[in-house]
Amino acid sequence: MKAFKFDHRLIDSYARFSRSFSTIRSDDLKSEIDHQYDAGRFWPDALLSLNPRYLQGATVDDPVASGDLDEATGRIFRFGATPIRFHRHQAQSIAKARTGQSYVVTTGTGSGKSLCFFVPIVDAIVRARKAGRARKTSAIIVYPMNALANSQMNEIDKFISQSGLPSDLKPIVGRYTGQESQEERRQIPDDPPDILLGCCRFHGHEV
Repeated sequence: MKAFKFDHRLIDSYARFSRSFSTIRSDDLKSEIDHQYDAGRFWPDALLSLNPRYLQGATVDDPVASGDLDEATGRIFRFGATPIRFHRHQAQSIAKARTGQSYVVTTGTGSGKSLCFFVPIVDAIVRARKAGRARKTSAIIVYPMNALANSQMNEIDKFISQSGLPSDLKPIVGRYTGQESQEERRQIPDDPPDILLGCCRFHGHEV
């Protein structure tokens, strides 16, 4: 693999650089230092990480066609005119949620775990809105740190804002992590969002 060749070239270059500052005249000392370099004493082995390829599932249009997801949900979870194609574990999670089953998702970083719960939550919200039920907080999602809550809020807002749905059908996402002003905090119980994102550390304290 070229990655290993690059690693070897990089180490060889650094070894030559690090040894260029001095000349060792003592044969026994030079021999020992050469041995330490040859044994890799001065740097760890390369750390290589390969991203897995997750099995593909259906696009969001498929469960919409079967009635498992509402048409409005299908308009939210797409990139412009292109419907999202779920990984198989995402499609399985959405199917379980539709039948009221509990589930645990354990996959690697970047595998789209958020969609495993965001899609069913959003679908339940738009169905409730179409049924004429009053807006209320349907889901509270707690993250381990503010940065993650903020990034997830931005991501789900992107999907919702580009959907073209009328405002009365668009789910509203709010945040309560300690970054908000007093006025923003007071508005949450008075005008509750459909989805509330929180953090398990509030002002430095676990909650």
